[in-house]
Amino acid sequence: MSIPNLLAIARLILTPVAMALILTGTDSQGTRIAATVVFVIAALTDFADGYLARRWQLTSTLGAFLDTVADKILVTGALIALVEVGTVSSWVAFIIIAREIAIMGLRSVAALDSSTVPASMWGKSKAALQFTAIALAILRLDIVIGPWRLDEWFMAAAVIVTVVSAGDYFSRFRSVFTTSRTKD
Repeated sequence: MSIPNLLAIARLILTPVAMALILTGTDSQGTRIAATVVFVIAALTDFADGYLARRWQLTSTLGAFLDTVADKILVTGALIALVEVGTVSSWVAFIIIAREIAIMGLRSVAALDSSTVPASMWGKSKAALQFTAIALAILRLDIVIGPWRLDEWFMAAAVIVTVVSAGDYFSRFRSVFTTSRTKD
């Protein structure tokens, strides 16, 4: 198995570890720091596996699948744990998770026509902002700017970029929904 694929698998394995630390660390700054470190390491594997796969020309269908699934599981798992401990609004989690499912659906429909929906700059920005916002929400620094904490500002920005990136994908690839298909 290639190193990029192993990094995606590591991300899958680290997700429940990060979740467990988030769920048990609400009263302990040390546990929140540990949860943040585990989450950040997992998030960094996302950037590393894609970079290495392209650099070493190790891209594959399995790798693309593992990368996508691992990303969605990491973000979803962390958000669910953060909702459970009361750090993130369920509406924020719903918007982010719904976008991820919708884009996976778009990619599935495109695949029916042997098309691909490559990552865009909005999508990459969304991932980086979500990872940052989630890490800050786990750490939960006591930095208040106006009506919100620092992590809440980042989470609001992540939601906005998440919605904008979804709009970008659906506007650029709307043709996949209008292609005629014949049934066998």
